Amino acid sequence: MSFDRPLLLLTLLVVPVALGLYLVAQRRRMRYAIRFTNLDVLAGVVRGRLWRQYVPLALFLLALAALCIGVARPQRSTLVPTDRATVILVVDVSRSMEAKDVKPSRLRAATAAVRLFLDRVPKRLQIGLIAFAGDPAVATPPTTDHRLVREALDTIQWFPTFGGTAIGDALAAAVKLGQQAVKGENGNLASASVALPATKSRRLVSILFLSDGAQTRGVLAPLQGAEQARTAGIPVYTIALGTPSGTLNFGFGRGFRDPYGSGYTRGVPVPPDPGTLKAIAQRTGGEFFAARSTKSLRAAYTKLGSRLGRKPGKSEVTYGFLAGAAGLLIAAGLLSALWSPRLP
Repeated sequence: MSFDRPLLLLTLLVVPVALGLYLVAQRRRMRYAIRFTNLDVLAGVVRGRLWRQYVPLALFLLALAALCIGVARPQRSTLVPTDRATVILVVDVSRSMEAKDVKPSRLRAATAAVRLFLDRVPKRLQIGLIAFAGDPAVATPPTTDHRLVREALDTIQWFPTFGGTAIGDALAAAVKLGQQAVKGENGNLASASVALPATKSRRLVSILFLSDGAQTRGVLAPLQGAEQARTAGIPVYTIALGTPSGTLNFGFGRGFRDPYGSGYTRGVPVPPDPGTLKAIAQRTGGEFFAARSTKSLRAAYTKLGSRLGRKPGKSEVTYGFLAGAAGLLIAAGLLSALWSPRLP
């Protein structure tokens, strides 16, 4: 903890001064007490109550100390929203996302987790959404209106796809879209202009990339797309969705007729590619998450929602000390009134 006005901590000296004044006042009261005509009655009143007179005092002194600390404007280290920050969400919508090894399906679990992410991020954070399969498409350009992103999540499952998973191309598209946001541009990917220097986009843009399979299509290899992000100074946080035993049934019923005549089969394996996604995160300075269940996927998006779009900074906690002081003062007053000695 640090303080915005540390010199005001000297006001804590009033605590021992107040304690000294109380002790002096108590000594004077004891001098007057010996004039009481019936010492036996006085002893009966005071006996067993000595400790009670110190509890309100202790609460009062604690309240005074909290007030003194509060005026010094205490601060704690935390993550604070970054101005002009942008996060590009990239979601795989290829056919394999219909697999149900992550309930209720990979795609539905992913969109639900993204909504949790939107609940966690700062309100003024710009968020863009790219959906990709064989080709990337901008579902929502970077915007602070998170309602638009939520609406786009309801429609990405209907995006037309031609099969395949183009991880490298999707990364390159996300880099361009993020750089457009830094420059204050809007539009489609085709209008993206010359890449910005890494110093201008560093810490202003992050990419959150989710995929459930290995690259099967595209112009750029995954690490080529990662290299573009690294050059632009954009960290990529990757999530590998699905289990190694995940399968997808392309037919109706329990299986489909193998065109090569080998009989019926239950489905086609669609395992994720954690090795490639981890390498992308490591090359760009991001972080990798393996999500094999709905719970782990939600945890990953929740964690990132609390971090992305923020930077290390100071958050003032004066209100906490003032509220604590008020509570202690009220408690001290109530106990003092309740336990004050009453003569019979």
